[in-house]
Amino acid sequence: MSQNSKCRSPSLQPLRPLRPTAAANQSSPSLWAAELASSPPADTSETKSSPEYASFFAVLGASTAMVFSALGAAYGTAKSGTGIAAMSVMRPQPIIKSIIPVVMAGIIAIYGLVVAVLIANSLNDGISLYRSFLQLGAGLSVGLSGLAVGFAIGIIGDAGVRGTAQQPRLFVGMILILIFAEVLDLYGLIMALILSIK
Repeated sequence: MSQNSKCRSPSLQPLRPLRPTAAANQSSPSLWAAELASSPPADTSETKSSPEYASFFAVLGASTAMVFSALGAAYGTAKSGTGIAAMSVMRPQPIIKSIIPVVMAGIIAIYGLVVAVLIANSLNDGISLYRSFLQLGAGLSVGLSGLAVGFAIGIIGDAGVRGTAQQPRLFVGMILILIFAEVLDLYGLIMALILSIK
């Protein structure tokens, strides 16, 4: 019996409380929070590593700004030009005043060119994905606005020039309608400038 009690005596002794080790102290929540608070803020500049495809969206924004604006300007010029050609057969005298829709259609492409140049100048090797998406939004804003305004100016110019040939009093009304149509592209340009310089 004495041998059995000697063998079992070590297992009956109370357990000692474990002392916290250095690793446990380092992983405690309070020390971890203090270390996190003292760490420098994350670098959000464009110099940090960004995906290789980040600049693709900025280039796409510059392309869409120019392409869609040029499409709108081309349609507006062509549609207004057919009206001018048809009007000049009946009354060739006011042909100079009838070129105004063509000029206003050409301004659409200038808006797209301005935004495309701004986007192209902001391109660099370390452009962030966030800024690249902003440039894409800027290009789509002015490009699609220019496309819609080009359709509007073309239709207004065609019908307005034909109507002015028969009734000269319609000229002022046609100009006002063209101005209100052109302002829509100006809204897209303002939004594109805000996005591109953000």
